[in-house]
Amino acid sequence: MHFLAVLDYEHLDNGMFLTTFAKTLSKKTNRGIIIHGESEYTERIIQTGVMREEATIRSIKDLNHRLVALFADEGISTIALNGYQKSTIKYNRGRLIIDNEYLSKLPGETMILLSSLAEDVETGKPVNIPLPLLARSLQKTLSIPEITIFSKKENSEIFTEKLPDNIIITRNNQVFIETHVPKSFQNVEYPVNVSSPSDF
Repeated sequence: MHFLAVLDYEHLDNGMFLTTFAKTLSKKTNRGIIIHGESEYTERIIQTGVMREEATIRSIKDLNHRLVALFADEGISTIALNGYQKSTIKYNRGRLIIDNEYLSKLPGETMILLSSLAEDVETGKPVNIPLPLLARSLQKTLSIPEITIFSKKENSEIFTEKLPDNIIITRNNQVFIETHVPKSFQNVEYPVNVSSPSDF
């Protein structure tokens, strides 16, 4: 894998962002992995009377299908996975166990779209994993050079501001963090690359 991109809660309901991201992704010649969790869609499912845990799982599964369709519209060949399928990713008391052998055998000319649903070792059921934990675990297991997250700044797909590469989240860059870094990644202690969908 040459890159790992994170589609977080704050971007998954943004049609303009997703379209721009897909167009940029279609131009990449190297293989990568794109991970995603849930979006505001979860809240809309809950409003129909579904309990949060079930709504979260349903939301993430649906988003996985929707993203594949979006990527297909841009001519991107994608393998879509939920982490719990074939026990690809197992969650065991705060740690992830990733089936590197299975991921390595997937067809080499496709992008991998992976949801944050892992298999809970204790229950055998799907469980939603925090994206920062999933991203870091995949990076280590698959030896991926860097993790790319996307600026939450409004209209970030068209802004011209140069974003720093491989920023490490510290108190020294609090203003940048509050302006650009998605909430779920604001407390990570490892380097991430902050990008816009058009510059990715």
